[in-house]
Amino acid sequence: MKQIYKHRLSDRLTLHPGEPTTGPLTAEELQLAARNHSMPLEALRHNLTPPGLHYVLTHFDIPDTAAAGWHLQIKGAVKQCLELSLAALKRDPAITVPVTLECAGNGRSLLKPRPLSQPWVLEAVGTAEWTGVPLAYLLAKAGVLPGAVEVVFTGADAGIQGGVPQQYARSLPIREAMRPDVVLAYRMNGSDLPPQHGYPLRLVVPGWYGMASVKWLQSIDVVTVPFGGYQQAVAYQYQETAHDAGVPVSRIRIRSLMVPPGIPDFFERKRVLPHGPVMLQGRAWSGQGAVTGVEVGIDGQWIPAHLEKPAGPFAWCKWTLPWVADPGQHELACRATDSTGASQPLAQNWNYQGMGNNMVQRVRVTVE
Repeated sequence: MKQIYKHRLSDRLTLHPGEPTTGPLTAEELQLAARNHSMPLEALRHNLTPPGLHYVLTHFDIPDTAAAGWHLQIKGAVKQCLELSLAALKRDPAITVPVTLECAGNGRSLLKPRPLSQPWVLEAVGTAEWTGVPLAYLLAKAGVLPGAVEVVFTGADAGIQGGVPQQYARSLPIREAMRPDVVLAYRMNGSDLPPQHGYPLRLVVPGWYGMASVKWLQSIDVVTVPFGGYQQAVAYQYQETAHDAGVPVSRIRIRSLMVPPGIPDFFERKRVLPHGPVMLQGRAWSGQGAVTGVEVGIDGQWIPAHLEKPAGPFAWCKWTLPWVADPGQHELACRATDSTGASQPLAQNWNYQGMGNNMVQRVRVTVE
């Protein structure tokens, strides 16, 4: 299936999404960058990211979906198919879960050679409180049959990728779908979902990269064979080459980011700050285990930072480190470690689609 998709796309374009290039940004990449937006790094100061600052990746178009007349279907290998309105969902038991979401392609534009796709730098991340119905509650209500292996989530957003017309759809293994913290969310930070974040209903899968959290949810299908849709079988794979079968992208790799200190140059974004005491700060998160430590690099010397308790097991935690800035040029960096023992690499994690690149952030500053 993967080879067919690749062939169809190569018939249409000389360079196709995922193919590496050493050239400047293409017009197609600039179009994607204009449609999608990242979270400004200064927003790392917030425990919760305001919806307008939270990163957004929209694969196709934002659907024009109204709550009136909208229904969610739950079907497939279940004892009882369900069709639920938004009003009915809001009468079901609700939970609120603080979750850090990050795009799997975060950091792609820093890779050399650069895979062609949405050209994220480092800011494709955000943390919000998501309120809605636990997915496990609705699956239990429908009654999952013994032969079920996955749950497929289909959104209302439709388009063409890899030459294949499709609605955006992803699946989760049954064991992940039945986790108590996976939520069908209709509120973000206490308000209705904004259109770009999946109104009227979206899936939120804590700990997984953002591609798993399907927006503008239309249907949930419990299946007895693994799902082979494009976004599952072809996109979101760790591949060394275009012909590599790949390993599916799933949980978020350990990462930390720093609030760039001082003030920026408008065009080059170089940082300038006065000499003297400054509190370096940022956030760290992982979908694979709790963050156990953050080190801050100052001109190559690594110093442990202070960690604060996160709002939840899959929400970022704040870190701080006081620094007395001496005049001159300095390079700052931050590197996190989680409870699995994984630490951020100092060099890039290159792969064909530009996924999961969690190398350390480096910030050059001029102290006056």
